[in-house]
Amino acid sequence: MKSPPVQIYLPIAELPVSILLLLGMGAAVGFISGLFGVGGGFLLTPLLIFTGIPPAVAVATVTSQTVASSTSGALAYWRKQAIDLKLASVLIAGGVTGSAAGVFVFRLLRDVGQLDLIISLSYLTFLSSIGFLMLREAIRVMIKNRDGKRPPARMPGQHNWILGLPLKMKFRKSKLYVSILPVLGLGILIGFMGSVLGIGGGFIMVPALIYLLRVPTAMVIGTSLMYIVVTMSVATVLHATTNQTVDVLLALSLMIGGVFGAQFGAQFGQKLRGEHLRALLGLLVLAVGLRFAINLILKPDELFSYSVISMLGGV
Repeated sequence: MKSPPVQIYLPIAELPVSILLLLGMGAAVGFISGLFGVGGGFLLTPLLIFTGIPPAVAVATVTSQTVASSTSGALAYWRKQAIDLKLASVLIAGGVTGSAAGVFVFRLLRDVGQLDLIISLSYLTFLSSIGFLMLREAIRVMIKNRDGKRPPARMPGQHNWILGLPLKMKFRKSKLYVSILPVLGLGILIGFMGSVLGIGGGFIMVPALIYLLRVPTAMVIGTSLMYIVVTMSVATVLHATTNQTVDVLLALSLMIGGVFGAQFGAQFGQKLRGEHLRALLGLLVLAVGLRFAINLILKPDELFSYSVISMLGGV
């Protein structure tokens, strides 16, 4: 007789789940994180939802998992002195504001019963757009490499309109003199998205710092990780105290699996070229977005849900 899988009961999600499934899911996302150098929250949250975890619990729990996975990396960059604390502080100021606003909107949508739909639509739009752009860019680079051409690089003297905004501030460690408006705006946007969708936002923050603000690559990852640790910590505390949707057992199971998966992903990722990695990640993101589209289109198994209410003092 086949023995049932080892299950644990998740008190906040209010359902039993196979511990092997959670460890495997954490390991898979950890492998992807190590392979592509991203946090993985934008993939872990959808996977939890597809497994049956309520979206509210999935989003809030992944914020805590993101904090744990980003802290070790931030400490490593801190020891290397590869974090621009002044730039990180401005980003964090915007991020804390965005996180607080995101938790408020999260609770509002949950109260009116529209949270699940908004999360699904947001992930569908967001992942489809990001996946398409990443895949297109990777294919463009691969075609140019095949033809023996190199993609044109932007000259150091060229500037975009963002660098011409007022309220400029010096960031000496990054050798920047830019307006704080786009820095605050970027922090607010990613903090808001992190609270509502359960993503750390590193895969948006890193290219934005490099291509929009011209932050030196050596300072980008450490500064981004510092931002993620602080803003997602705030989001986790707010979700736990305001919405009571952080499931500690779920987060711990995912963290344990993620630690092992990340090691194998980092080793395997060193064997692939950058454009091939971006193409694979783009396809993966598009596939998750397509899954959300299918879930929104397909007819549910049960059109209505109901519960039995017992009346004290009845017949």
